[in-house]
Amino acid sequence: IKTKFPVARIKRIMQADEDVGKVAQVTPVIVSKALELFMIALCEKASQQARFRNSKRITASHLKQAVMADEQFDFLEDIMAKVPDVPAP
Repeated sequence: IKTKFPVARIKRIMQADEDVGKVAQVTPVIVSKALELFMIALCEKASQQARFRNSKRITASHLKQAVMADEQFDFLEDIMAKVPDVPAP
């Protein structure tokens, strides 16, 4: 499995937590793939928002609109509250 997120770094981050004991070799690979799929989904939603507003670039405001529009990303709403809103098209 080829991933785009560094598996070794993910394993180090996981092991830095006192509550996490030993980590099976495949676990960071799976977390890396899950992170990759999550980022793809978020970027696709933000891309739709950018296209809707005739923008060629995805901005933080487009990410905010994507997060606010999809309940799948509800856990990010607190973070995105700090981002300014996109002007209406």
